[in-house]
Amino acid sequence: MMRSVLAVGAHPDDIELGCGGALAAHRAAGDAVTMLVVTGGQNGPGLVAGRQAESEAAARSLDCLLIWGRLQDCAVQADAGTIALIEDAIRQTEADVVYVHAPDDSHQDHRAIAAATISAARHNRRVLHYRSPSTTRFEPSLYVDISAHLDRKLAALSCHTSQVESSAMVDPEVVAASARHFGAQARVRFAEAFVPSRFVWDLSPPPQLPLALAEVPAFTTALQRHGST
Repeated sequence: MMRSVLAVGAHPDDIELGCGGALAAHRAAGDAVTMLVVTGGQNGPGLVAGRQAESEAAARSLDCLLIWGRLQDCAVQADAGTIALIEDAIRQTEADVVYVHAPDDSHQDHRAIAAATISAARHNRRVLHYRSPSTTRFEPSLYVDISAHLDRKLAALSCHTSQVESSAMVDPEVVAASARHFGAQARVRFAEAFVPSRFVWDLSPPPQLPLALAEVPAFTTALQRHGST
């Protein structure tokens, strides 16, 4: 069953750092993925136009839709306007899964976006918090195996040239080491880790085919076995 996924980040490159591998896994599974970047990263490093171009390239590399929130970097508030912005994205995408910053973070924008998303996604059944380099407390209990997708995560991050060149937090070796660390916790090679605000596991059986249709393959096989035409 195809899911609709919304990943929310305060700044360009936040989403790729926090859950880029999971988004690649979602796309490989056939899920629709939208990235909502709430600000343009106006406080740098890098020019706003350049950072937007980097984000667009990263979204293309992950085969995700990118939308912008147009709020001001370092001035985001968990107010009615921010909540409405995220609610609108959830409504437009009909999101089944929402990824967002962890609430315990030293960057005020990250904290505000986490709080606003918790309010905006109050009716959603799956809300997962990802770790940022500035996250202060993070105790994950849910993991996504990204062993087959780490290269795509690193490729998406490499699109953010202005950040890779100026920040050790976006160093590919550091990102890979983090994925290996969480992979060891998850008992896989590479993983991304999440703290669920809410996660409902739907164990409903898949829909059954009508009896007549369900019997067609077996009937066809029987005809072939007996040489019928």
